[in-house]
Amino acid sequence: MWESLGKMILFFGIFLVLIGGLLLLGGRLFGMGRLPGDIFLQRGNFSFYFPVVTCIVLSILLTIILNLIRR
Repeated sequence: MWESLGKMILFFGIFLVLIGGLLLLGGRLFGMGRLPGDIFLQRGNFSFYFPVVTCIVLSILLTIILNLIRR
């Protein structure tokens, strides 16, 4: 039981590292985070940024990738 749990945690950790690296590079390579539809408000010394469209695109991509992996 502990061995299978350890493997699952290790796989999940590697998966998170890969996704984190893609997210860090995605902003530079693919323009992610600055898509049309992302909300950015700036008033004086206050700024608010919410990447609505970027979240939707990443959700769709991750859903497709995870469905391919599970099959």
